[in-house]
Amino acid sequence: MKAEDMTEKHDYDTPWKEVIEGYFPEFIRFFFPGTFQDIDWKKGYEFLDKELQKISKDAKTGRRYVDKLVKVWLKNGKNVWAVIHADIQIEGEKDFSERMYIYNYRLYDRYRRHSASFAVIGYAGMRKDTGKFERELWDCEVRFRFPVKKLGDYAKDTESLEQSDNPFAVVVLAHLKTKATAKDSKRRIREKITLIRHLYRKGFSKQDIINLFRFIDWMMFLPEKEDDLFWDQVSDLEKEEKMPYITSVERIGYKRGFQDGDHKGIHKGIHKGESALIARLVAKKFSSDAARELTVLEKLNADDLLELGEELLDFESPEALHEWIRHRIGSKETPAGKRG
Repeated sequence: MKAEDMTEKHDYDTPWKEVIEGYFPEFIRFFFPGTFQDIDWKKGYEFLDKELQKISKDAKTGRRYVDKLVKVWLKNGKNVWAVIHADIQIEGEKDFSERMYIYNYRLYDRYRRHSASFAVIGYAGMRKDTGKFERELWDCEVRFRFPVKKLGDYAKDTESLEQSDNPFAVVVLAHLKTKATAKDSKRRIREKITLIRHLYRKGFSKQDIINLFRFIDWMMFLPEKEDDLFWDQVSDLEKEEKMPYITSVERIGYKRGFQDGDHKGIHKGIHKGESALIARLVAKKFSSDAARELTVLEKLNADDLLELGEELLDFESPEALHEWIRHRIGSKETPAGKRG
């Protein structure tokens, strides 16, 4: 396999969005520990995706990679809330700091309170405008500064990442290994297996292992031939650890389906991953059991899962969500009104 095939354009946005939605408190605790201490996590948090769309729909300052707008409550003895705008930049963006400033003042205009703007960047090189936006005309000045975490800086101490029990330590390791193996697919196989073994050895839960594996597998893309070798080693690793969390059988099944011109296997593998992610999000939103939610969500088809993922934040109660699911299942598999 030629080296250039390993460096072609790849979708890094989706896995970052999913992992932040699934592990937002861990994201804040890893990158911005001071902020984490000030937030009352017992009161929960709320993703404001529709609000973000309203303030960004007419912004023309370059492509947005991964933006999340989140409402949190503070530990100050009062019912006071704050808004966090988190932006992940895996590749450079022209006028990035200007866009961060624009979003920040639009949030102030909307809520009449100062919001926190955080950035995590994954591209190499120094950028003078990173972390600040300043303009001056006569005696009129605008100065906007925001904290920036550079993923490349963590390469100086990977041992600390390996010792951390925070899922985002694994996320950062996966990013660093992806960059380091961009032109070496055989090395990438070794690094992926090392990361998967790390998930088991750190004692992550089954669901966490599945979620983090999904991120690693998506980020550390492999050409088909090397991917086959990787999955053989994953199967051996599962036998060694005696914890068959990663479903290599399904992987082989949907690949065989593709070769035979049948996409059922592919959809099955993707469907299971999407169901698991949404189950975790539902459990976090309504303080329910992810495994129990998963048994119901797996009965939805791919289109319903996609729609649910887009509308999840709109449900105000678990009853409303479950009624929506029952209706979708009932219209396809069970008599109307019967529980799935």
